[in-house]
Amino acid sequence: MIRIFDSAQMPRAEILYRGEAGSTQAVEQAVAGILADVRENGDAAVLRYTEKFDGAALETLRVPPEEIDAAYNAADPEFLRTLAMSAANIEAFHKRQIRQNFIINDTPGVVLGQKVTPLERVGLYVPGGTASYPSSVLMNAIPARLAGVSDILMATPPGRDGRVAPAILAAAKVAGVTAIYKMGGAQAVGALAYGTESVPKVDKIVGPGNIFVAAAKRRVYGLVDIDMIAGPSEILVLADAAANPAYVAADLLSQAEHDKLATAVLVCDSMALAEAVRDELERQIPLLPRAEIARASIDANGKIIVARDLAEGVDIANDIAPEHLEVCVDEPFRLLNDIKNAGSIFLGRNVPEALGDYFAGPNHTLPTLGTARFSSPLSVDDFVKKSSFIYYTKEALGKVQARVVDFAEREGLHAHGRSISIRFEEETK
Repeated sequence: MIRIFDSAQMPRAEILYRGEAGSTQAVEQAVAGILADVRENGDAAVLRYTEKFDGAALETLRVPPEEIDAAYNAADPEFLRTLAMSAANIEAFHKRQIRQNFIINDTPGVVLGQKVTPLERVGLYVPGGTASYPSSVLMNAIPARLAGVSDILMATPPGRDGRVAPAILAAAKVAGVTAIYKMGGAQAVGALAYGTESVPKVDKIVGPGNIFVAAAKRRVYGLVDIDMIAGPSEILVLADAAANPAYVAADLLSQAEHDKLATAVLVCDSMALAEAVRDELERQIPLLPRAEIARASIDANGKIIVARDLAEGVDIANDIAPEHLEVCVDEPFRLLNDIKNAGSIFLGRNVPEALGDYFAGPNHTLPTLGTARFSSPLSVDDFVKKSSFIYYTKEALGKVQARVVDFAEREGLHAHGRSISIRFEEETK
C-alpha cells in the first residue's frame, strides 16, 4: 500500500528518494564484458547474445525491406491512421525547434556566425522483445529526420521467433527510419558505437532501455554521443482538494505499470484526497493486466505527500524534478511559471501523461532521476551540431591586435599573442 506523508514532518532525503534506480557492480561488469566482446567479434558476438538473451537464433541482423513492407501492409488500417496522426503532431511540434544558421556583420571587416550541421548517422534504441513501443520509434526518429540526419538506424530486440513486432516495423516506415537491426541490450549499444560487419558505426545513440542499455550507453559515451542515461519511469501528480481521486490513481498507475522500479508520487494539499487516492489505488491495481508490476512499484517507491498548500507543492515538485509532472488544478497556467524542474508538464484535470506518450506532439523521451534540473527532453537539437565561424580582414584584426596580445600575455600564453602580432611586424620595420 502506498505511504502517506505530512510534508512538515518529512525529511528532504525521503522527499527525494526514488527507490533502487541505480546500476550495480554486477551489471557494470556484465556490460563491460559484452561491449568488449562486440568490439572484438562484431556480428558473431551480437548474434550469440541475441540467442542467449532473446532466445532468437538469427543468421543476419538487418531486417530486410520486404519484412518491413509486409508488416506495414498487414497492419490494421485504423492503427496506421493513428500512427500517421501521431507522427503529424510530433512533426508539427518539433519543426518549431529547427535552428537556423546566423551571421553577424555589424562591424566593418568582421563576419561572425553559427553554422548548424546535422549528424550524419544516428542509432535509435527501441525496447522490444516481450514489449512493443512504436511510440518510441516516432519520438526518436522524427526529430532526427527533421534535423536532416542522413542515416537513421534502429536497433530493437526480436521476439523468440526472430521477428520484430509488426507495430514497430510499421512505425519505423512511417517515421522514416533508414535501416532496422534485430538486436537489443548492451550488445546493440556496442554494435552501434563500434560498428560491426553489418552495422555501421553511428555518431550518437538515443532512446530508452533497461539498466543494461543505460550502463552500456554510459560506457560508450565519448566514443559516440548519447541523449541521456534514462532511469525508471517517474510521474508526479500535483493536485488540489477538488481533484478526482480515481483519475489521479489511474494516472499514477500509468507509470507504475512500466517497471517495478518506477516511481509514482502524488503531492496534494488535502489529506482527504490523499486517503481517497490510496483507496483508489487499492481498488484499481488488481484490475490491471500488469498488476504485479504496478503493485511492486507503488508499494516500494510510491508515496503521497500532503503539503500545506499548492505553493509548497510546487516547491516539492521542483525539488524532485520529475520526468512527468501533472498539474491537476482548474487554472494550471497560474502555476506554470513557478515550475522550474520537470521533463514534461501536463496542465489541467484532463491531460493524463499517456496523452504525451502517444499523441500530443512533445517528445516523450525525457530526463529522469532528477536530471530535469539541468537537462531537457529529446529534441531536434539532439541531432545537430553547431560550429561557430569567424572572419576578420587584416585591417579589422589590426584594430584589436594590441588588446588580444595583451590578453594572451596576461595568461602567460605568449605564442598566442605572437600569432597575432607577427602579422604586423613587417609594417613596423
